[in-house]
Amino acid sequence: MKQILKILIAAAWIDGIIQPEERIYLRRIAKDFQLADDPELKPLLSELRPVKPTECYQWLEEYFGENHSAEDYQELLEKISGLVYSDGYVDVREAKLIETIQSCDPANPECRNSVLDKLLRKIQRIYRAAIEQQV
Repeated sequence: MKQILKILIAAAWIDGIIQPEERIYLRRIAKDFQLADDPELKPLLSELRPVKPTECYQWLEEYFGENHSAEDYQELLEKISGLVYSDGYVDVREAKLIETIQSCDPANPECRNSVLDKLLRKIQRIYRAAIEQQV
């Protein structure tokens, strides 16, 4: 659950700012998971340190690299979707994040062997697009 919450916090930062509705959602999830006072998560939850998109995708890669079950995948997708839709507005970066997670569905037979490869390619494309926008 700690890993999921880290990913959720990173997802809230994916558009550069945590919206008030996202903040409320994160605090509720942290309370539900009994992680609100976790020393590693507390600075992230209090927004003392912003999370970069690259960290978000790195944490996703680590999460999917541990061969999580279909139930784990579904829980992450549901929680991310709840966060993204909590403020009533879906940023393009948030939509790309959901799309990336959906492409890692372990129930998809072609995905089982290449989840990390697909995730890595998707991260590379997003990273390149971000670099091109800054130039």
